[in-house]
Amino acid sequence: MPHDESKDASNAQSFNPSIRGRGSVEKPSGRFERFNKETDAETFNALYEAGWEEHEKQIPTETFRDMSRTIITTNDSPDIGMETTLNPYRGCEHGCIYCYARPTHEYLGLSAGTDFESKIYVKEDAPALLRKKLQSRTWVPKVIALSGITDPYQPLERKLRITRGFFEVLRDFANPAVVITKNHLVTRDIDIFQDMVKTNTVKINLSVTTLDTKLARHMEPRTSTPSMRLKAIEALAKENIPVGIMMGPIVPGLTDHEIPSLLKAVAEAGAQTANYTMLRLPYGVKDIFQTWLKQNYPDRTNKVLNRLREMRGGKLYDSKFGNRMRGEGVYAEQIGQIFKLYK
Repeated sequence: MPHDESKDASNAQSFNPSIRGRGSVEKPSGRFERFNKETDAETFNALYEAGWEEHEKQIPTETFRDMSRTIITTNDSPDIGMETTLNPYRGCEHGCIYCYARPTHEYLGLSAGTDFESKIYVKEDAPALLRKKLQSRTWVPKVIALSGITDPYQPLERKLRITRGFFEVLRDFANPAVVITKNHLVTRDIDIFQDMVKTNTVKINLSVTTLDTKLARHMEPRTSTPSMRLKAIEALAKENIPVGIMMGPIVPGLTDHEIPSLLKAVAEAGAQTANYTMLRLPYGVKDIFQTWLKQNYPDRTNKVLNRLREMRGGKLYDSKFGNRMRGEGVYAEQIGQIFKLYK
């Protein structure tokens, strides 16, 4: 009998067998919505058997103006080392299938699936709001992390340059900042980082989850390829800009075997530090990830889900502070030991 948390394919909601350039193939109703829309089993099976390519389609990215009047978010979670964060965007084009931030779109009445990847809210006034905040007499300088929720260097940033505007302000005020990104675009702002290095106020982290290009394209469809992330590390290190990596997340049964080779590759590229988080699947991400896993890696589905349950007390997700980031039990301890050994 299937586990209660496993979602049968017949319950997939608004299912599209393949959507080019997107991680999720679903548009599930948010957990705050009164009504839920599902694709019936007969329709689902007909689409599935017809072949994905025949139903392939693209969903264009739409942008919306975010009218937030405050820009710095504070955090008091004991297992997150970021006291204050800046988020230039809500939603993320990168489309990482495992992204824990997906459910934040449900607060907007949107889907944690394809909406999260294609309907992006843009904080156009964010750099000006940041400057105003740092000018305030009440502001006490502290490390600000970009972004905390979505990637500050996602593809839209190439044109909109909001994150660059943030760093221009942070440089002007010599306010310390750290950033984590999966995009080679971060190297565009090396000129600003060079200025910040002089005041010891910047640290860059590249998120590198796998060295397997094919897996990365399935799992993180609009991110920079693993090789480009390594090149970004090289470029930053060459300019003496502090750079580290986050293997976030480790997907048990899918990417855990890469820990030694990945740590070796990033060290050779110039990364000075390395850390990791374990896959976590809050709210609707759990269902979206399972659908993706069954479609792309059916032979590994049971292995991945069983290992997750082993680390989460029999569940696919445990929200307890500390446990949610690393898991617990024998397997979680093994991962920690392997990472420490090769770090």
